[in-house]
Formats: sequence, C-alpha cells, structure tokens
Amino acid sequence: MPDPGSTSQTQQQRALWLSTTAFTLCFAVWTIFSIIGITIKQELGLNEFEYGVLIATPILTGSLIRLILGVWTERFGGRLVFSLQMLFTGIATWALTWADSYAEFLLAALGVGMAGGSFIIGVAYVSKWFPAARQGTALGIFGMGNVGAAVTKFLAPFILVAWGWQAVAQIWAVGIALMGVVFFLVARDDPDFEARRAQGIAAPSLAEQFAPLKKLQVWRFALYYFFVFGGFVALALWLPHYLTQVYGVDLRLAGMAAAAFSLSASIFRAYGGILSDRFGARTVMYWTFGFSALFLFMLSYPPTDYTIRGMDGPISFSTEMGLWPFVVTLFALGFFMSLGKAAIFKHIPVYYPNHVGSVGGLVGMIGGLGGFILPIVFGALLDLTGIWTSSFALLFLVVIVSMAWMHMSIRAMERRAQGRALDRLPNFPELAEVHDPERTVMPRVLDDWRPENPTFWAEQGRKVARRNLWISIPALTLAFSVWMVWSVVVAKLPLIGFAFTQDQLFWLAALPALSGATLRIFYSFMVPIFGGRLWTTLSTASLLIPAMGIGYAVQDPSTPYLIFVVLALLCGLGGANFASSMANISFFFPKAEKGNALGLNAGLGNLGVSLMQFLVPIVITMGVFGAMGGAAQELSDGSRLWMQNAGFVWVPFIIASTIAAWLGMNDITDARASFREQAVIFSRLHNWVMCLLYIGTFGSFIGYSAGFPLLIKLAFPDVNALQFVFLGPLVGALSRAGTGWLSDRVGGGRVTFWVFAGMIASVGLVIVSLQALSFWGFFAGFMALFFFTGVGNSSTFQMIPVIMRKEVARLEPQLSPEDRRRQSDRESAAIIAFTSAIGAYGGFFIPKAYGSSIALTGSALGALWAFLGFYVLCLAVTWVFYTRPGGLLHDIERGRAPAGAATPA
Repeated sequence: MPDPGSTSQTQQQRALWLSTTAFTLCFAVWTIFSIIGITIKQELGLNEFEYGVLIATPILTGSLIRLILGVWTERFGGRLVFSLQMLFTGIATWALTWADSYAEFLLAALGVGMAGGSFIIGVAYVSKWFPAARQGTALGIFGMGNVGAAVTKFLAPFILVAWGWQAVAQIWAVGIALMGVVFFLVARDDPDFEARRAQGIAAPSLAEQFAPLKKLQVWRFALYYFFVFGGFVALALWLPHYLTQVYGVDLRLAGMAAAAFSLSASIFRAYGGILSDRFGARTVMYWTFGFSALFLFMLSYPPTDYTIRGMDGPISFSTEMGLWPFVVTLFALGFFMSLGKAAIFKHIPVYYPNHVGSVGGLVGMIGGLGGFILPIVFGALLDLTGIWTSSFALLFLVVIVSMAWMHMSIRAMERRAQGRALDRLPNFPELAEVHDPERTVMPRVLDDWRPENPTFWAEQGRKVARRNLWISIPALTLAFSVWMVWSVVVAKLPLIGFAFTQDQLFWLAALPALSGATLRIFYSFMVPIFGGRLWTTLSTASLLIPAMGIGYAVQDPSTPYLIFVVLALLCGLGGANFASSMANISFFFPKAEKGNALGLNAGLGNLGVSLMQFLVPIVITMGVFGAMGGAAQELSDGSRLWMQNAGFVWVPFIIASTIAAWLGMNDITDARASFREQAVIFSRLHNWVMCLLYIGTFGSFIGYSAGFPLLIKLAFPDVNALQFVFLGPLVGALSRAGTGWLSDRVGGGRVTFWVFAGMIASVGLVIVSLQALSFWGFFAGFMALFFFTGVGNSSTFQMIPVIMRKEVARLEPQLSPEDRRRQSDRESAAIIAFTSAIGAYGGFFIPKAYGSSIALTGSALGALWAFLGFYVLCLAVTWVFYTRPGGLLHDIERGRAPAGAATPA
C-alpha cells in the first residue's frame, strides 16, 4: 500500500472537500422525510406507527447497504462507487413525486435510503489519502457532512410552504444527481486503488474483507455508533414531530430548532477528530458518554407535579423543561454526539487499516439501523406509555449500557496486562497504609483452577465455587420468575379489560417458552466466549427490559396485542439464562459434586416459577409502589388490581443480583473457548440423545408450569387455580434441588429410568382423574409429575459429565490426561447448556398441545395421551443407551468401572 503522506496536500484537500460536499448533499436527501413526511402523513391520513415506518424506511436501506458499499469501495474504488450511488439516489428521490399510495411511498423511500450508504464510501475513500496521525481530523471534517440534516430542516420547510413537498423532492434529486456527475469528473481514484490497478493486484476477497468482523471489538464499536449516529439520525427525524406536538410550535420553527441539534451534531465532528488525534479516541468517548448521559437524563424527565406535606400544609410545585432550555440542552447533546462519531471512526483506520470498508461498513450499518429502529421504538414507547420523553429515556439506557461495556472492556484489557498488580491495590488510596493485599485480593479471572485435585479443592476451590454458586442461584431464580410471569398475568388479562381470545391467551402463555428455548441455543455458547462473570451480569441485567415493559403495558387496555407478543418474547430472556448459568456452574465443581451443585443451581433456580406464582397473585392486589407504580385497574365486581406489579416487583431484586454478579463472581481461564471449539458437540451422538431425555424431564416441568393455570381453569372452572398452581413448580424445584446427591450416589442413568416410569404412572392418573372429573386425583397426578420431572432434571444433568468423560477418552485417545479432562469438561458444559435449550421447547409445545387438543376434541385428553407415549419412548431410550447390561453407564453406575477410566481425577 502506498504511503498516503506521499500524495500532495492539494490532492488530499480536493479528495476531502469533494467527499464532504457530496456527503452533505447525500445526508440532506437521506433525512428529507423529516420535513416532507409530516405533509405526506396528513395527505395519506397515516397513524403514528405508519408515519414512523415511513420516515425510518430510508434509514433502513441506507444502513443495510453500507456493508455492501464498503466492500465495493474496497474492490472498485470510491470514485466510481460514490458517483453511481448519488446518481441512483437522485432517480429514486425524483420518483417520490410519482407516488400515490402508502405502499408506493415506501417503495420510493427504499431507494432514497441509498443516500445513507454514502458515509462508508467516503470513509473508505478519504482515509486512504491521509496518514494515521491525521485520519481523525480528516474523517472528522468529512463527517461534518451530517450537517446535511440541518440543511434539510432549515431550507425544506420554506420550499415546502412556497411550492409544496414535491418541489423539495425535485430540487434535492437534481442536486444530488449533479453532484454525482461532478464527483466522477473531478475526483481521482485513491492512492491505494491506483497502486493496485497499476500493479495488477487483485482486490481483497470477501473472506479477507469480512475476517475482522469475527472480533467482538468491532461489534462493540458498532454499539457505540448505534447511539452517537443512530440516535442522532433518529432524533433528527423525530424532533420536528416532537416539537410540534409537545411545544405547539409551527413546522418552520420546529424545523429550525431541530436544525440546531443537527448542526451541533454535525459541524463539531471535525473538532472531535482533532481532539481524538490529540488526546486519544478513548478519552473522547468517555466525554461523549458521560455528558450524553447527563443531558439525556435531563431530557427524559417528564413534566411532573409534586405535592410535599410541609410543616404549614401541602407545598405544590412542578417541573417542566421549556422550549428554549430544551433546544439548548439538545444543542449540547449534539455537540458531544458529534465528538463521539469522530472518535469511533478514529479507531477503525488505526485498528483495521486494510479493512476500513468492511469494518466501517458494519459499524456504519449498525449505527444506521439505529436510525431506522429507534424512531419506530419511539412511536411504540409513546403509544405504550403516553409519555413523550420516553424516547430520551430509551437513549439514556443505551448510553449507560454502552459506557458500561466500554469501561468493562478497558478494564479487562488493563487486567490482562497488569492483573496481578491491580488485584493487590487498595480500593481507595487512603486505605493504603492499612491495606493487606493477602487478605483482600480477589482475582476476577482464575488462571489456576483444579477442582479434581483434593488438596486444591479443600484449601481454595470449594470456597470460591460455593460463592459463585450462591450468587448464581438468586440470579437464576429471578430469571425463571420473569420467564414464567406470563402464566399468571395471562390468566388475569381478560379481567382488566383485554379482549383477547382463548387461542391468543394460549399463545401469550407459550411464547416465552418458545423464545427462551431458542435463545438458550445461543446462550449455550456464551460463557466460554465472554466469561461467566460478565455474561451472568449482562444476562441478569437484561431481565429489567421485560419486567418494566410488563409493568407499563398492562396499565392500558388499549395496548395492542402485538406489544404483548413482543413482551412475551422478551420474557424468554429469563429462560435463556438457564443455559449459560448451568454451563458456568459446571466448570466450578469436581465430577463427584457436579450433580448436587447443578441440582441446587437449577432446582433453586426453578423455584423462581413457584415463587412467581405465589408472589404475583399477592402483590397485584395492593399498591406496593404507590403513585410511582401507577393507578389500579377496576374490575367488574368493584375490586381493584395492580397488574403492573407483576413486572415491577422484580426490578429491585434484579438490580441487586446484577451488582452481586459483577462484584462477586469469577471467570475461569480453562473455560474459555471459541464457538468453533464448542461446536464439536453437534457431532456427538449422546448430545442428541440427552436432548431427547431432557425434553421429557425439563420440557415437561416448564411446559406443565406454563399451562397448568389455564388447564385448571378450563377443566375445573369452579376451582380458584391461583391458589394451587404455585405448588407444582415448587415441588418440581425442591425435588430437583434435593435429589442431586441421589444421582451422584447411585447414578443418573438409573434414576432417570425410574423417573420416566413414575411419569408414565402419573400421567395415567391424570387421564383417569380428568375423565372422572376428579380434581383431587387430577391435582395429585400433576404433583407426582412435577416431583418426577424435578428428579429427572437433576439426574439427566448428572449423566452428561460422566458420559462425556468416557466418550472423550474413547474418541480422543491422543490427548494427554489433562487435555482430555479439559476437553470433557468443556463438552459437558456445552451439552448441558444445549440440552437445556432444546428441552425448554417443551414449555412451548405443551401449552400449544393443550390448545390444539381442546380445539380439535374439546378436551386436553388427546395431548395427555401423546405425552404418555413420549415418556414410554424416553424410558426405552434410557434403557437401550445407558442402563441395560452393556449400556454406556451400566458398569460405571454399579461400581464395576470408573467413569472415564482413561482420565485421571
């Protein structure tokens, strides 16, 4: 690659200012709907959601096409790609004037979105003209083209008022098309492209260009850009509508006020590049996130009336941000967002100088998708909460997550470089004189972890393992509570004014299980990639999203069914946590104690289902959170419910558990593995056999837990189901937690065999009782079912490490004893997590099987007969593969052969 410093300053400046001008025009076209969209909305009579989709559609195209355009720029050169992109965008923009229907406007808007792809073309093109020491400044100046959004907001309203929105589209279309012609005629190919063409060097392959996208760092940069650029675009589109509705100003004043934000979020990008070159991009990102969090907190605070009981009587006052303080705060927010945009793209040419197109394309694509997704979410949040400032609250949350991830990543890099020294430092400088590092050191990453060594386990390992276990258990308990909260909420929705059909209610009860099971597949592999401590922290914190969403959604009977579907799917985040939690804990304990440890983690975690079914019916009958929690819902009989408490009650506990996970848990170096290393389990036969068995045990437990309340209500309508339903999950959770030792002692295979025998008998009792309409027989049969599922959940997980010790010794005889142990532990953890994912689908299919059976036959008996047949199959599989004479576990569980004989303890 030629040295960019060898090009003349005139050539550099021409490339920079041509690209900046072109990008300014492209950005003006890309945000054209922020002004003309309001008029089109009125002409077509669009609702808020349809309007949000219309203004966001160009952002979608401009985001998705960035990755492709980045690759093409690397391959064909920025001069040609930039010119063609502007010409095609001009044609699509003119086509807006031919549209007559909403669908035609959406189609034309997709073409207009090509304007947004210009950013990555310019980044890849401009960066090739400048050396690394000046790239931050150069790309910052180029990024000033964001000011095109301000140009549109400032000029377009006047043209619209004078000649109509069609004139805006036509003028913008002609301008960008002419710029495309000028760019092709005046600009030159970048030095790198010219050198490759002169030497006949082929362009890099797609595999070479996409190789850096495997790195987590790239995706971290993408999240930052999701806020600084995606948030900027979203606000640029949303603000005119926000200002006209909240402050009652006319479109021209709204456009000028929004233009002030767009201006500050654009022109200071050049200054951000200068600061990044001088002080470092990392420092600038800290400034960006810190000040953005402050300003967004101010903007997200809704107008509020307060009454304080003072000494002399009530004291009333209110808080509300006026128009001009709002505009000033927005201007300040835009300033720091512009610094952040420059800082992020200072990183990319430095870290990935030969992959600016692909890496920058991905980062730009994710950022652009923020501009597409966020306006839609803004509209949905407004419909859901009725609070205009909810859009800023969402951005505040994104900033906090981004800043936390950035800081944790930086700390992780520091720890990798100076971990031992950092562990020995006092928490506060003033404690240095009394600090004893030998007592207070608590390394986050365990480089030496040998749980099978009796001396190590007794002196160090057991204490650390138990601490991680007892932090993991409440986090998993909360995850199960949030996962299955729908099973209680759904039963009450008709009472508080939601007119959903029975089939819709069954879908709501089943969807958390479906999403939880699907997400478990991905969560299965996260702990070895991210580390148990970080992933437990993030996955626990994610429970706040559905918990708070439920609290808001149930307060308004007009909340669309789609919102409830989305929230039901988000509840699956709780179910997904199980896979990563079990995989994490399995690494900490020796094989002699894995069954008990996993049984405690899973069993007491499963207790969250019973805890939820016991606690939620209580808290929804009282105003636990006072005015902060919202008003009660009036029932037809005159009583009141606070259904929002079903979600809000978990929030403080989730926050506390998240903090505990971050401060108290550890990562194990030996547990680290890439997805490719873990993917070997898909070729292991016993992975799939254990998936089948775990569907029979855990799938039954979670499926019966989800469907039990509605099944009682339909089969025995005179019985108050909420008085009994928590007992089933309670029995299943306690039996799992209390019987892990049994599998450790007599063998998981033998216990699993008798579990399925007991489940067959229990289903038979349920069927007979249901036919006889005997509630207590029906209830006893289900309690027995829950008991056996809990025992089976524990025994199947005890089987997996024993199976894999023997299988790895057979399949990988070339490995050393230590490597064999490490490999079997990794595969066991991955299989435990993956089987938990597959088994969780039972939580979806069992409620749906009830619904289908009732729809087809008028009774749930058909589904129960199908379950009985499936348990017979599981019993046969357990015997054939594991417990019969000659089976894989027969001799081991009878003390005739050690588990994994080739692997030392």
